[in-house]
Amino acid sequence: MAEDPRTTELRARTAATFPLVREQLEALVRIPSVSNPSFDQAHVRTSAEHVAQLLREAGLDEVHVLDAPAPDGGRGAPAVVARRPGPAGAPHVLLYAHHDVQPPGDRGEWDTEPFEPTERDGRLYGRGAADDKAGIVAHLGALRVLGAELGVGVSVFVEGEEEIGSPSFAAFLAEHRELLAADVIVVADSVNWKVGVPALTTSLRGMADLEVEVAVTEHAIHSGMFGGPVLDANVLLARLVSTLHDDDGDVAVEGLERAPDPEVDQDEAELRAEAAVLAGVRLAGTGPLTARLWSRPAISVIGIDATRVDEASNTIAPRARAKLSLRVAPGQDPLEARAALRRHLEQHAPFGARVTVTERDAGKGFAAPLDSPAMQAAREAFAASWGTAPVDTGLGGSIPFIADLLESFPAAQILVTGVEDPDSRAHGANESVHLGELEKVVLAEALLLDRLAR
Repeated sequence: MAEDPRTTELRARTAATFPLVREQLEALVRIPSVSNPSFDQAHVRTSAEHVAQLLREAGLDEVHVLDAPAPDGGRGAPAVVARRPGPAGAPHVLLYAHHDVQPPGDRGEWDTEPFEPTERDGRLYGRGAADDKAGIVAHLGALRVLGAELGVGVSVFVEGEEEIGSPSFAAFLAEHRELLAADVIVVADSVNWKVGVPALTTSLRGMADLEVEVAVTEHAIHSGMFGGPVLDANVLLARLVSTLHDDDGDVAVEGLERAPDPEVDQDEAELRAEAAVLAGVRLAGTGPLTARLWSRPAISVIGIDATRVDEASNTIAPRARAKLSLRVAPGQDPLEARAALRRHLEQHAPFGARVTVTERDAGKGFAAPLDSPAMQAAREAFAASWGTAPVDTGLGGSIPFIADLLESFPAAQILVTGVEDPDSRAHGANESVHLGELEKVVLAEALLLDRLAR
């Protein structure tokens, strides 16, 4: 089928604009805007000011660098909000991305400098090149492609603390709600199915964290004199953690729900390669891999406080502590899920050990309507840009601020779109974005805004 003239026109404009899009991305990558508080936060401010200037250059006159109260009593990281009204009666669209990045980690694991963008084999490498500075330039590129023909109202919201859990996000929405109100919200911070095949993220797992401490004695005791009848806290913690999964590796906590299985599945070899799973390690769980990744609960031990090997002596450890990360199936209340995990831990105390649970953070999941007008427009735009229909996918990770957006704007239609691909290695060494895919993202967003106007 021949391409419609409007798509052909916007495709040509995108190709002409893309060298500038890439130049802007490279400039952003060079700013080490790590929001982790142990890093220099002046760079986050510099990044915000740079993004604000790019938005002004893209034709948005109303641009603000703003913050909001943080839970610690200070102010949150600087975010950028730009707004341009549309024609009377036109929908208003909020375009979201974030300009903060993860720490670079061990320099020895990078093939190139983390904050010096480098092209290799059609990919641009650098911290933030994919997550999520590519999302920023995708918005900028789409606005430039449409220019004066932009037929919708637009707000661009570029957050500055997503990588540390968006602690001031709810306060930001409350304080600056009038600048962010929209009929459609496009979140450019997800993953496409693969290079050459786009995706619309239609579900996200929720999350909840807690800490569990196992105590067995009032103080450390001699392992020779008391070992045998008294098991140490490290062993008892290990026994408690082992009750969280059955022999197949499925989560075995009563009260944790499952969402329906996805319609697509992933090849096991691809998953093993993407996750760098060692040869011989069996994957956990049963059922489709995508169900295990997207629509079922998962529990990980993400930290343990126990006696250090280098400091060990012949004593029985009196207590040990672990931090658990629970990923919650889309649709289940994360507080309800966290309570179920807490009950399980308290009811499975090994050998009567004292188990103390401390609840931490929680964030809601997300399940999008599959046939909303905005979703239909997005499917058409993605199919036109890539030449193939998008796949509906889930995301095993969580984006809790989407629940905050829905709470503030309950009538809004939310689209979670992808700039990354499975080879992007977001958060890891050698993070990269596929430049050809980024150009398709720019075109797809321009087509989406054009369709929403009509």
